[in-house]
Amino acid sequence: MNPFDVRYGDPNSYRDRRSDLMRPPVGAPMGGGGMGFTAAGRGGSAPFAGPFGPGFSAGRDMDRGPMGRGRGGFMDPGFSGLGPGGVRGHRDFDAGKGGSTGRDGFRGGRGGGGRGRGSGRVFDGGRGGGRSGSRDFGKSRDELDSVALPKQDFQDLIHFEKNFYVESPSVQAMSEQEVVFYRRSRDITVEGRDVPKPIRSFSEANFPEYCLQAIAKCGFVEPTPIQSQGWPMALKGRDVIGIAETGSGKTLAYLLPALVHVNAQPRLAHGEGPIVLVLAPTRELAVQIQEEAIKFGSHSNVRCTCVYGGAPKGPQIRDLKRGVEIVIATPGRLIDMLEACHTNLRRVTYLVLDEADRMLDMGFEPQIRKIVSQIRPDRQTLYWSATWPREVEALARQFLHNPYKMSKTLNA
Repeated sequence: MNPFDVRYGDPNSYRDRRSDLMRPPVGAPMGGGGMGFTAAGRGGSAPFAGPFGPGFSAGRDMDRGPMGRGRGGFMDPGFSGLGPGGVRGHRDFDAGKGGSTGRDGFRGGRGGGGRGRGSGRVFDGGRGGGRSGSRDFGKSRDELDSVALPKQDFQDLIHFEKNFYVESPSVQAMSEQEVVFYRRSRDITVEGRDVPKPIRSFSEANFPEYCLQAIAKCGFVEPTPIQSQGWPMALKGRDVIGIAETGSGKTLAYLLPALVHVNAQPRLAHGEGPIVLVLAPTRELAVQIQEEAIKFGSHSNVRCTCVYGGAPKGPQIRDLKRGVEIVIATPGRLIDMLEACHTNLRRVTYLVLDEADRMLDMGFEPQIRKIVSQIRPDRQTLYWSATWPREVEALARQFLHNPYKMSKTLNA
């Protein structure tokens, strides 16, 4: 632990680091050795400087001391300052051209971190903090397969409401011939029992006013084919299989019903997990989904976060601990969070698997099964895929009950 700042001894402290790592205090000496601790990276000025005394220094000109390479021999075992030469310590503050080897890597400063060689956890202290080999990319695929999540008890489940669809009078007035003609004109095919009629305008979906306001701000003219048939299906609370390519509007086809679903449930209590879980194969897709969820969820005070690998866990853990109604996640990082008990899925009643075929192609089936085993069986599940091979169909048969199925036929 750094004796001059106890916050660095607390791995759960992620706040208020950025401001004091931006630039040195006024009047602080910035010499390479002697009075100041300097750690200048490739991106700009030193991210941290402070008058620690003549015995604590790091820089290009460093003499050997009795405890390390600082001039005067002072080196705290919990905090190592690094310059172009490497100093081995327990916790490493990654700064400067050189690197160090230690248990935990710390990166800090706006443009202030250089290339480091730390290993283990990473706590990011600022933006653009350089590149560190100690960045936490999560467990490997084999390690994820070996993770054993606790078995859930689904006895005495509390009933929840999931049917919110009120058919518009104009939709009710559609004849069977009009319904068939509309679906054919928009290349929609449907399967299932009691399939609802499609809607032809946003007002016919009977969304709450906050959803209609967000749609109007986006400038949408009419629902896409997938939305016109998918919204009534999802709002009825039944499981849904949707086969559609990227760009078909499928994200909003499940997000807007998700917002309606969230607002109809009791508010989250402290320590409870999300109500809506969206699984995506890649972090790029997960971030895109999050952007849409924020855009529409902000109108109804619905909180969401994105949980994916290849990024620091700290901000993600903080969001989960605070409580969010919607979690968009990649399977691997979500299992990490579940294993560490940073969240749970006991409140999830609305599950979305987006691009299920791609997740299976990437070998995520064991992780998906682990995650779904943590969710109550009477949930509503929406299963989206661009293709419909045998493996994708087999998984759908296991996860979904009495689903609607719709597909958007591609034009030749």
